[in-house]
Amino acid sequence: MNNYLLITIIVIYLAFLFLIAFWAEKNSKSRWVNNPYIYVLSLAVYCSAWTYYGSVGIASQSGISFLTIYLGPVISIPLWIVVMKKIIRISKQHKISSIADFISLRYGNNRFLGALVTMICVFAIVPYISLQLKAISETFEIITDETSYVSTSVLDDSTFYIAVLLAVFVAFFGTQATDASQRRKGIMTTVAVESILKLVFFLVIGIYVTFFLFDGTTQIYEKASQLDNFREITSFNGLEAGFNWMFTIALSFFAIFLLPRQFHVAVVENDREKYLKKAIWLFPLYLLLFNVFVIFIAWGGNLTLTDEVNQDYYTLLLPLHHDNLILAMLVFLGGFSAVISMVVVSTLALSTMVSNNLIIPYGFLDKFIKSNPEKNANYIKNIRRISIFSLIIIAYFFYINFSYELSLFSIGLISFVVIAQLAPSFFIGLFWNRGSARAAKIGMIIGVFIVIYTLILPFVFNVLAENNSFVDQGLFRVELLKPYALFGIDFLSPEAHAFFWSMFFNTFSFLIFSLLSKGNYRERNYAEMFVNSSNYANLQEGAFVWKGEAYVSDIRNVLTRFLGEERTERALNLFNLKYKVSKEEERADSRLINFSEKLLTGSIGSASARILIGSVAKEQPVSLLEVLKILEESKETIATNKALKEKSNELTILTNQLKEANSELLLQDRLKDEFLDTIAHELKTPITSIKAASEVLTDGDDMPDELQSKFLNNIVTDADRLARLIHNILDLEKLSSGREELEIQSNQISSTIEKAIYGISQIADSKGINVIHKNGSETIAKYDEDRMLQVLTNLLSNALKFTEPEKGIIKVVTKEKKNEIMIIVEDNGKGVPKEDFNYIFDKFYQSKHQNIKKPMGSGLGLAISKEIIESHQGEIWIDKQYKKGARFVFTIPK
Repeated sequence: MNNYLLITIIVIYLAFLFLIAFWAEKNSKSRWVNNPYIYVLSLAVYCSAWTYYGSVGIASQSGISFLTIYLGPVISIPLWIVVMKKIIRISKQHKISSIADFISLRYGNNRFLGALVTMICVFAIVPYISLQLKAISETFEIITDETSYVSTSVLDDSTFYIAVLLAVFVAFFGTQATDASQRRKGIMTTVAVESILKLVFFLVIGIYVTFFLFDGTTQIYEKASQLDNFREITSFNGLEAGFNWMFTIALSFFAIFLLPRQFHVAVVENDREKYLKKAIWLFPLYLLLFNVFVIFIAWGGNLTLTDEVNQDYYTLLLPLHHDNLILAMLVFLGGFSAVISMVVVSTLALSTMVSNNLIIPYGFLDKFIKSNPEKNANYIKNIRRISIFSLIIIAYFFYINFSYELSLFSIGLISFVVIAQLAPSFFIGLFWNRGSARAAKIGMIIGVFIVIYTLILPFVFNVLAENNSFVDQGLFRVELLKPYALFGIDFLSPEAHAFFWSMFFNTFSFLIFSLLSKGNYRERNYAEMFVNSSNYANLQEGAFVWKGEAYVSDIRNVLTRFLGEERTERALNLFNLKYKVSKEEERADSRLINFSEKLLTGSIGSASARILIGSVAKEQPVSLLEVLKILEESKETIATNKALKEKSNELTILTNQLKEANSELLLQDRLKDEFLDTIAHELKTPITSIKAASEVLTDGDDMPDELQSKFLNNIVTDADRLARLIHNILDLEKLSSGREELEIQSNQISSTIEKAIYGISQIADSKGINVIHKNGSETIAKYDEDRMLQVLTNLLSNALKFTEPEKGIIKVVTKEKKNEIMIIVEDNGKGVPKEDFNYIFDKFYQSKHQNIKKPMGSGLGLAISKEIIESHQGEIWIDKQYKKGARFVFTIPK
């Protein structure tokens, strides 16, 4: 392909990413930008050019050992719910913007420790960035067929211009705000899109090689099994290789937490802790998909291409070998995406660390104090922009001078070994409060020194010197000091060997010096806050220990220089409201000191924030005993608050229960009143009617016989109604008191049901309602038939009342069970409202949802039915799951 055409495609692709980032920044509150999938896909920045190209290269030479780089993160993922959640919570509480800030804050805002962590990260990541530039350069040469061309100057090298474009992209979107703890929605959305593209393109080339160049995985395996080194690349190769596997897995385990880009996407860019639940299964799935075809592409390359080609680029060389330029172009763009996402996030994280932990605290603080807010904001942004360009240019020159000697896999592992030197101070410091700043610094320095001695110096000597006696004979020709076989251990790979010894001495030094040196009060204070953060996260301000003299006006002036007057006043107003502090208060307490340091941390780092606040506050030393006493009081306060909260919750539950019981009693009382009113009304109505008819008959001597007969019938009807009402009341009272004697006899249940249906058939026919009896069996049971007819008649009458004329259907179903008979009466009417479920069988209850305006009856029917069934040792209930009407069910023993 023509190199100008490829450059044009690259520029168009970068413009596409630029537009995505621009859109995401403009729509930062959109659901497309704020969701767990963007978060998980941004974690996939772990899959850089090393993954995209280097995994295939190592698989073609060493077989399945490429998996070690992915097993570490997968093993670590279950711990994220505990460890990562704690890290995120602490970082949000203290506005942490980088791993250097995190570690320095843990050890009392130690300025030198923050600078040391930054230098270690730069030392580790600059070669890693050069790895990405190496991948761009070499793939560019392959796809343009210019592998024999060697650029004579920087200005002739296309890789240089690509690096500059990446620096411009990061500088534009990564430095818009001075607060580095703010989310970069544009960059993260772009990284997420690139994660999708690089995975899709890698899967495409995997499918192409496996199923188009070869006839599936079986054929590739059969052909690869005939290769001379097949046994070597498909086995563990003994115990020594097992140790290499173990140490490399441990390397990648640490890397997923400690790499600046991983800390940035996992911690700084985390919007919500609950996103971790999605990450713990989706991120391992992403890694699995990325590695499904690696071994088959590696075997396909070994079978198809010659040994002279670079195995790292089989994914690109295989489609080119078969003249499939379009697929090769897609593969190139996938690798380019992997490069961009890694370089962008890494330089963004490193530039924040360099500015906040090196440049600002060691050279610019005095200038910041004398300048106004606008100038300070511009200073911070410009420092970060210069840092971004400097880091990428340094990485470019490292690539030109050194990276030709190493594979992608080797450069990546060197970076992992260096960054792993942060692990003891980082992980142990999270769970052990004795760790001190002095121990952390000594451990890191010793660890890095051993990495330089056992890994970096041999590499440099191999590049620069022809006769390398240092590697072959050791320092001062001492056999035990050979860099690749320190103290006689010579069976590990160079990277695993350096990792083992550096971590051993680093961890040992950290533990020993932590026990020997207690650390000052700030270290112990922050140690307690970090280690016990999950126990009293809500009282971090109360656990901050500070003693001295400071004035609110001085602190306001410092904050104004960095945050501006408007933002400072808003922040102080929020502080006063939160802690109920008067605006007229002149002296600052520990809470305001802590609050102010946090506000500044995002912009200039924790160490610089401490220095600036310390410049206007006369801090007095606090003894360790005082620190521990204050912290103990904080813990006791928290424990007391927790106990009070639990008691308060218990009282709230009891209060709610009492309210419910009181409401129930009030309702029952109201229902009773309504019942008595109804009974009085029902008794009064027929009596009044009888009295009126009697008076008419008494006075009407000349009344026609027909009219007299009508009044007499009315008297009889009302008398019957009155008798029924009194009978029901007395009946219910006898059933409730247990004085009713049942006439228990053997009866056929289906016959009793038919009698009940016949009793209401005339009313049903007049309303056009269909009553269906589904007879399950001719079962004989012992019961009082009159009482059972009363129950069935009540249920059928209610069903008639609540179903619509001409549309109503009532079903009576009998089911025979082992020890009982179940009778079901259901209809397709209005059903029973939820609010009636608990009261439908109460003595004083009438539903307000009848088909008529005024409820009919006295509300005794279902109450009497319940008493009758229970007197037969049975049960009656309403089926709450039935939605097509009402369904009443009762059982009686056989």
